[in-house]
Amino acid sequence: MTKGRIEAFSDGVLAIIITIMVLELKVPPGHDLAALQPLIPVFLSYILSFANVGIYWNNHHHMFQAVEHVGGWVLWANLHLLFWLSLLPFATGFVGENAFAGLPVAVYDVDLLMCGLAYFLLERALIAQHTPQSAFVRAIGKQWKDKASVALYLTALPLAFINNWAALACIVVVAASWVVPDRRFEGRAAAD
Repeated sequence: MTKGRIEAFSDGVLAIIITIMVLELKVPPGHDLAALQPLIPVFLSYILSFANVGIYWNNHHHMFQAVEHVGGWVLWANLHLLFWLSLLPFATGFVGENAFAGLPVAVYDVDLLMCGLAYFLLERALIAQHTPQSAFVRAIGKQWKDKASVALYLTALPLAFINNWAALACIVVVAASWVVPDRRFEGRAAAD
């Protein structure tokens, strides 16, 4: 299978995920600013989730620029990532509708942790498809940001039950660290 098919399928699934999330934003009754106030947590959770889906889409795109070919395990690893990302609309609604309470923040964090681990497994599956001298394998490098993200998600999990805002801050820090596309692949794909 060509990498273009996996990219197109992933793009479609991510577009559907964003569509589902925005459809969960319900129009409130009323016509003044007070009617919008109860939607603030829902809207903030949507912004955070939209940013996370965008980050995954952006980094997935950059990573696949260095990919030479894909195999069966890559397809399954990619589906695994898309599965966890497809749960974001639920986690987003749960955390937003409950104004960032502890358990919903923990559920949201677990979903993002699983997305991060699934992305890591996708990288591992792609490494197995390439030679050690390939642009892709050379670009992977140390993966410090991947490891730091998982560590912050793991920190946020118990923290959600102690201080939900501190847990949410960990989640926001992870997202902020990935806003700039993963530069490991950008230069390597162009150089080879």
